[in-house]
Amino acid sequence: MSPRDNAIRSFLANTKWSNSEVCNLAGDASARRYKRLKLGTGKTAVLMDAPTEDGNSTEQFTRIATFLTNKGLSAPEIFLSDHAQGLLLIEDLGDDLFAHVIPRNPVMEEPLYLAAAGVLTTLHQHSPPSGLQSMDAPTLAEMIEPVFSWYISGADLPWQHAWAAFHQSILPIFETHFDTPDVMVLRDYHAENLLWLPNRKDESCVGLLDFQDALLGHRAYDLVSLLQDARRDVPINVEDRSIAHFVQSSGLDPETFDVAYALLGAQRNLRIIGVFTRLCMHYGKPYYVDLIPRVYDLAMRNLKHPALQGPAKILATTLPAPTPDLLKKLKAKCATLPTP
Repeated sequence: MSPRDNAIRSFLANTKWSNSEVCNLAGDASARRYKRLKLGTGKTAVLMDAPTEDGNSTEQFTRIATFLTNKGLSAPEIFLSDHAQGLLLIEDLGDDLFAHVIPRNPVMEEPLYLAAAGVLTTLHQHSPPSGLQSMDAPTLAEMIEPVFSWYISGADLPWQHAWAAFHQSILPIFETHFDTPDVMVLRDYHAENLLWLPNRKDESCVGLLDFQDALLGHRAYDLVSLLQDARRDVPINVEDRSIAHFVQSSGLDPETFDVAYALLGAQRNLRIIGVFTRLCMHYGKPYYVDLIPRVYDLAMRNLKHPALQGPAKILATTLPAPTPDLLKKLKAKCATLPTP
């Protein structure tokens, strides 16, 4: 038995879960691992195994989960915690991820996305918790850098001068169109982190996962994450109706929001291209490379917005398309590069 197994055993030792049936649950792109614990009565809970030496913070997860549940939203209840060990025992919200429900019942696609947009409207009505770091204009611009230092670099193309020119071009656009960040942004708000809970009322019918990296940001950010999903194609009519629903229910100006949505769509998708490349070349996860073409197409769509003409012109000559040959090249470098 490994030291980590011993730590988990000690964590559960004095609880009714100490001899429970255990099965692994699918993880995410992080170092966190999840196990479902099941009692003979059928009652279940989830063990989050998030070693602190890997940069995880169960304290932050607990703080954000508590904030969300206090606002009537469906984050998991925290049953037991050992923050020093990076262990949590949390409520099991089930397996009905949006990404699973929609293929089984396609007619639910639009209602689910509208419900998820409604959660964001509700969340933004509340002042965010204190102590969150801010995704201000300089931060948003800097977050795009991985597409240059990993993806363009991974294509064996020069990237430093292109990054400097791009950064110089896009930073003033953020500064022009974005005010001081004023809402909590969950960051990974998409169909594989949202659960359908039809027995709950109103916005609590959407279960929330993977929010421990929450920041202060722009209210369009999570909507972009939801509707421009790296892992699945969201129909354009569903995207348009969800945006309209969010804008109307939030009392926002449609034209102003349109600029912010396109700008954050470009920012987020360009960053993801770099992050997925890094997950392959540094962390040995080649399957993320297969998602890059979809994300690239989303980024290109956003870059067509008139407000982004300058950055788009730079990328037209510096950002290679994810051709089969390029994707093969990236995969060939899987787990070979400790640094850019």
